[in-house]
Amino acid sequence: MPPTPQEHEQPLLLDSPQQADELEETAYDSSEKIVVVGIDESEYESGNWARAPPFSWRKLWLFTGPGFLMSIAFLDPGNLEGDLQAGAIAGYSLLWLLMWATAMGLLIQLLSARLGVATGRHLAELCREEYPTWARNVLWVMAEVALIGSDIQEVIGSAIAIRILSNGFVPLWAGVTITALDCFVFLLLENYGVRKLEAVFAVLIAIMAVAFAWMFGETKPSGKELLLGILIPKLSSRTIQQAVGVVGCIIMPHNVFLHSALVQSRRVDHRNKGRVQEALNYYSIESTMALIVSFVINIFVTTVFAKGFYGTELANNIGLVNAGQYLQEKYGGGLFPILYIWGIGLLAAGQSSTLTGTYAGQFIMGGFLNLRLKKWMRALITRSFAIIPTMIVALIFDTSEQSLDVLNEWLNVLQSVQIPFALIPLLCLVSKEQIMGSFRIGPVLKIISWLVTALVIVINGYLLLEFFSHEVNGAIVGTVVCVLTAAYVAFIVYLISRAVTYSPWQSVTQRKSNTNSELE
Repeated sequence: MPPTPQEHEQPLLLDSPQQADELEETAYDSSEKIVVVGIDESEYESGNWARAPPFSWRKLWLFTGPGFLMSIAFLDPGNLEGDLQAGAIAGYSLLWLLMWATAMGLLIQLLSARLGVATGRHLAELCREEYPTWARNVLWVMAEVALIGSDIQEVIGSAIAIRILSNGFVPLWAGVTITALDCFVFLLLENYGVRKLEAVFAVLIAIMAVAFAWMFGETKPSGKELLLGILIPKLSSRTIQQAVGVVGCIIMPHNVFLHSALVQSRRVDHRNKGRVQEALNYYSIESTMALIVSFVINIFVTTVFAKGFYGTELANNIGLVNAGQYLQEKYGGGLFPILYIWGIGLLAAGQSSTLTGTYAGQFIMGGFLNLRLKKWMRALITRSFAIIPTMIVALIFDTSEQSLDVLNEWLNVLQSVQIPFALIPLLCLVSKEQIMGSFRIGPVLKIISWLVTALVIVINGYLLLEFFSHEVNGAIVGTVVCVLTAAYVAFIVYLISRAVTYSPWQSVTQRKSNTNSELE
């Protein structure tokens, strides 16, 4: 008699943390997870209950951390360059779009957190179980490529900041080498526990906030124009490129994988529905607070460059490399030269984002490949994946500002290409009752989420079309691009089709097959 689906099925969550640790790689060991202790919960201590305990400020503090680590991807050097170019070319007119793009990013990140909390697994692990071998390998490669592309921008941003703060003494390649050492800093911080690591990131975010707020105070942008820019939507053919850039750089593929893993740093009893809902509530609050902070910091940067360069001849030439020098020439020294203030903020952005990139790389590689490696080895491998190509890039492109701008355009395209391969699996997984149980998203949220995803993919598709229409020349290159585009679209259609044709029996059978193949 053939076995039933129930006999095949293996629970996503094992009864004991030790059992899970023995069988496969997990985001955090049980000893690393933070125990969230509440107050006045005696009535909830026994039995299973369906509703969350009362709100507690103490618990909110203990749950605060993962959202702020996630928010750093909204403040990386690539985003800062998008902000300054939007301000210089479009003035205050795209601030409304920045606000709504941040709101869309928040929705995606809340879904990622929901997946991690409700299942006790992160996105890379679930992709390994839910997709056939060939598909999950493609998804893994795409995630690694996206991470490498993002990391190159972040490391180059840090190297530019180091060159600014050293008065040009440290060349770009040396700045990359210094930034590469953050892997060892990261390993050192991990030894002191999750909360200490989160505190370091909080300090880096605070440095960014103070530096860019100082610049805001020095340049004194118009408060009236700022409010009008947020409240009144404006878009013209002249600013469409910057508008696409604002939306495109908000959603980072590796960040979707990262957040679903970060939320597992708190110990949650997944057998208790009320505890899971409680964790979701607190993570939603702290993620919202974190992205409000990142939105304010992005506004500081955009409005500073809108005030200083909008409508000038320099507007179309400004980029991450020369922004500090242009600010210095425009606003002079002051109490503390604005060039160095910009350099400090940029360095904090670059260092924090490269550290989170190292973190994301560990989860992506460990989740997709189920690697049982020591953390220092895993961090070293994932860091090498990014640093080696970055060093090559620094040596090749450290010749002119124009060459670095071209590099940045290609890296933005690289990020845009990868976005569907993080968002579509995420939406497929959070919509399935077989995976999420009662915490799957409802029909209204499902429709909104797919619309947001479709909008982000279309906007990034426009960016790709614009880029390749200018960069691709010749029949051979055009043919290669067409073939790759066809394969790219076909894989996206395949990912979407799995959401439509999915059945519980298929999922169970696939998980069993994946487990057997890994054991072999």
